[in-house]
Amino acid sequence: MLHWFELFELFSHFIFSALLGYYVITNLQWYNYKVYRVAFHHNKLHWHFFYLILPLIVYYLSDNFFLIYFYIAYIPSLFLWYKKLDKKLVFTSRVKRFFTVFILFVFMGDFLCFSTDTCKIFSVLMPLVFTIITTQIVEKVLLDRYAKAAKEKISNLKNLTIIAITGSYGKTSLKNFLAQILQDDFRVYATPRSVNTFAGLVQDINTSLSSFTDIYIAEAGARGKGDIKEIANLLNHHYAILGKIGKMHIEYFKTLENIIEAKSEILQSSRLKKAFVYKENPIKFDSNMIKFPDEVRGVDANLEKTSFEMKIDGEFVKFETSVLGEFNIINISAAIMVAKYFGMSSEKIQKRVALLKPTDHRLQKIEVNSKLIIDDSFNGNLEGMLEGIRLSSLFEGRKVIITPGLIESDEKSNIELALAIDKVFDMAIITGELNSKILSSNINRAQKIVLKDKSNLENILKGSTKEGDLILFANDAPSYV
Repeated sequence: MLHWFELFELFSHFIFSALLGYYVITNLQWYNYKVYRVAFHHNKLHWHFFYLILPLIVYYLSDNFFLIYFYIAYIPSLFLWYKKLDKKLVFTSRVKRFFTVFILFVFMGDFLCFSTDTCKIFSVLMPLVFTIITTQIVEKVLLDRYAKAAKEKISNLKNLTIIAITGSYGKTSLKNFLAQILQDDFRVYATPRSVNTFAGLVQDINTSLSSFTDIYIAEAGARGKGDIKEIANLLNHHYAILGKIGKMHIEYFKTLENIIEAKSEILQSSRLKKAFVYKENPIKFDSNMIKFPDEVRGVDANLEKTSFEMKIDGEFVKFETSVLGEFNIINISAAIMVAKYFGMSSEKIQKRVALLKPTDHRLQKIEVNSKLIIDDSFNGNLEGMLEGIRLSSLFEGRKVIITPGLIESDEKSNIELALAIDKVFDMAIITGELNSKILSSNINRAQKIVLKDKSNLENILKGSTKEGDLILFANDAPSYV
């Protein structure tokens, strides 16, 4: 029979294993379950030392001291880490499978502890390693099965037209604008939110794509070459929209040439009838491509509306929308050209454009407590953020910006952003640690507040802003960057 202290050690070991597993799967979920991204592209690698490596070192190299460290230091520090997270673990089916396998390996390790003299070799670390390897294999098998089912479903929908959209910026907005313009003339279904990965699209097709759909609009994202090609092979789409290509996610692609090559994979579909491509993209155009926008003039983009004239069938047609941002003219023009290609009249397209609703958290204008809030928190590229700053400059009152800067970008771009902020805003609240030094050193005129912990943001805003202020939320990095 086990002594009470042995039972306490066994209990502590199980809780320790569970907490390590929680930390690991949380990070994996943030980075789309890519182990190499968690290991090498994590923006806060020091977390791995404090919450994974150091605890394991203490566990393996100390005896009774470990229990003191575990209860006095590790549990409180991990709890504080958890409390400060703004993106906590979501217990999806995949996460539940992870914990099921992990607990099974932990129990197997405990059994080996009682059966051999090499207890610590098999406990904690090995179950974690075995679980990661096993679940990666299981998830790959399941994904292949679900992908096959998704392909079969698409092939059986003979009357379904598929439009695939990619680009460095504005994919989600373009998708939403196109769906809104087409929805009165066709039964349209677009991928929800920012679902744009292979696994996300497989699930979306299997669970949400109706057999009564006329047009399926799918967004395709990438973190490296081959990602969009995999999506193209899944969709085998009829039409492609290749939006503006730039240096977004340059950290992963390394060069602009790699980004161009990766985004151009959207053109690789055996059923492709026509491709709509942003006219300034540095790619080789052919007769199967339609450039957008054709000709645009009379642009007026302010805090109330966006209007422009666009040449259609040799004549300029005026469009006006409450969607903010001059850069959105590119996205709207692509949607207009696709709608025109599908047979909609210019007059009907005009009416649909006038009724367009902005994508949530992308230059979304809100008035709260006599303050004008521009929520651009889902916009993470330099061009889009500069447009938000330009629009804010049109406001006559006091201006405040809350931003972490540019994520997955270079120092030069963040310096350019900081200089633009300094010219326009009276106060800059810099969130997170990633770009705080770069932004702070290049913002000199505006009052600066560096906020490493966003849990205090609400109190800071209450104390630092007043009625009549404009507040721009420019990008919103989660707590793990």
